[in-house]
Amino acid sequence: MAGNSTSGISLRELDPRDRYKLLCGVVVPRPIALVTTLDANGAVNAAPFSFFNVFSESPALIVLGLQHKPDHGPKDTTRNIHRDGEFVVHMVDEALSAAMNDCAVDFPSGDSEVAATGLATLPSVDVKVPRLAAAPFALECRRHVVLNFSPDRELLVGEVLRVHAREGLVDEANMYVDLEAYRPIGRMFGNLYTTQRDTFALARESHAQWLARQDANELKDA
Repeated sequence: MAGNSTSGISLRELDPRDRYKLLCGVVVPRPIALVTTLDANGAVNAAPFSFFNVFSESPALIVLGLQHKPDHGPKDTTRNIHRDGEFVVHMVDEALSAAMNDCAVDFPSGDSEVAATGLATLPSVDVKVPRLAAAPFALECRRHVVLNFSPDRELLVGEVLRVHAREGLVDEANMYVDLEAYRPIGRMFGNLYTTQRDTFALARESHAQWLARQDANELKDA
């Protein structure tokens, strides 16, 4: 048996598909990267990834999980990044969600999802790959390192060279992002996504503040 209520679920004993379903259902919500690259003929490829996150600010790094085809061959995004080392990560908001989902269609290799979906592009500054005009944020990236873990999975670490923001989303005086105006979405599992409209705050305390709060609670309960 894979596990029970006391011993947990052994992932090594699960079929890979069941591992995927479990991990995707547990680690939620996940940010979505809509990644553009250029193929060998100059066509703009776009594909969404939810095995993605920011990793470091110094240097500025993101991580992206790249999955290969069933025959273990690289998909277009992976092949293009291997060749050119450049890509653009676009964050996905509610307005971009339908187009993001269209970019997940299994178009034939070499077909441009950007052209097929009618997404407009703008030139980037530090990389050759164009960025999507409709995206709330676009991160120009250069490949930093790629780690191979299996015939099916690679971990890409990319350096973020430049961030483009839709007008009104960032107060550049303090680098504050207006979440209400941003309206990002997150990936759940299966065909489920989530909005990020309901938020709450939890202030991080110092140890001294935490001790003072415990003392106050003890006095209140005495």
